[in-house]
Amino acid sequence: MHPMFIVAIPLLLVILGMVLNSIGLGFNQPPSSSEQDPAKKAAAEKEDYRRFFDLQRRQAVKRQVRVGQYAWLLLIAIIGSFIWLYLYTVRDTSLATRVAALQTLATEDAKEMVLSITLKDGSNVKYLIKSPQGDALAAARKEGISNEKVSSYEISQLGTALNVGESPLPMGLAVKIAN
Repeated sequence: MHPMFIVAIPLLLVILGMVLNSIGLGFNQPPSSSEQDPAKKAAAEKEDYRRFFDLQRRQAVKRQVRVGQYAWLLLIAIIGSFIWLYLYTVRDTSLATRVAALQTLATEDAKEMVLSITLKDGSNVKYLIKSPQGDALAAARKEGISNEKVSSYEISQLGTALNVGESPLPMGLAVKIAN
């Protein structure tokens, strides 16, 4: 799932709640009595206002209950989305800190190479390294490979990796891992 859904789902729930909460809001008055006698008219209007007040109070209590339930749903959705965002971020950013070893291996027919990544937990992931041809090679070079030099200040801040292979790694090695 795309991380944008983490923000979009609670926002849509808030907007939906605002729309649902505004439906049915009416400030009506009870109809006036058609009685001619002032005493009977006052008693009828009093009864009408009492029924109207009771109806409005029942609707307000129902609305409060529904808004309270929706608020709990929204709170759970927001908490769940931020937990998911945290786990997504940790999973995607911790991969770089979990790599223990990189190794290139030859295939049996020795025509292609395999990149073997060993993680610190002991698991191993292997990728077949294919050479792009023609336009795909030019596009791959434009897309992610730069020819910049690393300054000595940056070198002093870097972690170290030990080359334990039989031959040194070539300069300009670039691998793009497709999902």
